[in-house]
Amino acid sequence: MGFLTSLSMLILLTWLFWLPSPAASLSAARALDALLQDSAYRSFVRPRTGVVYDGRVPYNLTGIKVSGLRLRSGSLRTRGVPMYKEFQLPVGVVEEPYVERLVFVYHNLGNWSSLYYPLPSGYVFLAPVLGLLAYDASNLSATNLPELDIKATEQPISIRFSEVMTRTAVPDGSVPKCVSFDLQGLLNFSAMLSENTCATFREGHFSIVVESIGPSPAPAPPPAPPPPPGGKGGGKKNHHHKKAVWIIVGSVLGGLALLVLLGLLVVWMLKFKTRKKMQQMEKAAEVGEALHMTRVGSTKAPSATVTRTQPTLETEYVP
Repeated sequence: MGFLTSLSMLILLTWLFWLPSPAASLSAARALDALLQDSAYRSFVRPRTGVVYDGRVPYNLTGIKVSGLRLRSGSLRTRGVPMYKEFQLPVGVVEEPYVERLVFVYHNLGNWSSLYYPLPSGYVFLAPVLGLLAYDASNLSATNLPELDIKATEQPISIRFSEVMTRTAVPDGSVPKCVSFDLQGLLNFSAMLSENTCATFREGHFSIVVESIGPSPAPAPPPAPPPPPGGKGGGKKNHHHKKAVWIIVGSVLGGLALLVLLGLLVVWMLKFKTRKKMQQMEKAAEVGEALHMTRVGSTKAPSATVTRTQPTLETEYVP
């Protein structure tokens, strides 16, 4: 199939087996579908229409079975397939979109079933998960092909499981059910048609499950009685209460002390500013008033702006 196909298979295998959780996610299951599609197409060395070809899976997936069946769309719709592994396809099965030839890829996940298709809590598998998916057969070397939408228009596709656990494994009072997983990972329960037989109208993965019945849980111990008011429990409660009160009181007192310190600091700064201003005024008074300078000719000389004694005429003087 070429270097690219081998490389894509190696990438898929590496991604599948380094999952962080034991329960495979939907993306891991879809990657497995793509890998099994490639394995089924590899089995068509000399393909003949209507012949089942069993594929080989990588050794890391030992226990999983895969097969391929190539058909004409017209023959599938008018004749159906009497038996393809555990699947019986009736007359009236059609695909969307329409293709001239298609390949049905069969999966049997064996002991890998619960890994790739985990059940809700309380359910267990009675049979391995079987898959039936369809792909376009125009290019048997293609990989990562999209699935065709298969629909049974007249009668359902029946699935007769050949590997089912014995009835002794079914808990008393439990009724086996059919379960189906679609390509989006949605799970659906339905009643069985008959013993070991389920039905579907579309492609997907299918199995038989049963609701497990575990041992009855031990009764819960009665709640402990409340401690007496004067007992040890009450003393412990009072201790915590007193501790909380002291924390609140300490916080309040600390806040008040901080406010007092801030107030004292503001008062001290105001007094310091006032004292500084008084010192500057006293220093200015000691130095005296500075004389104004005026120009006389080409030189400057001090001059008084205001005379201290007003001049008077001698005639105005009165002894």
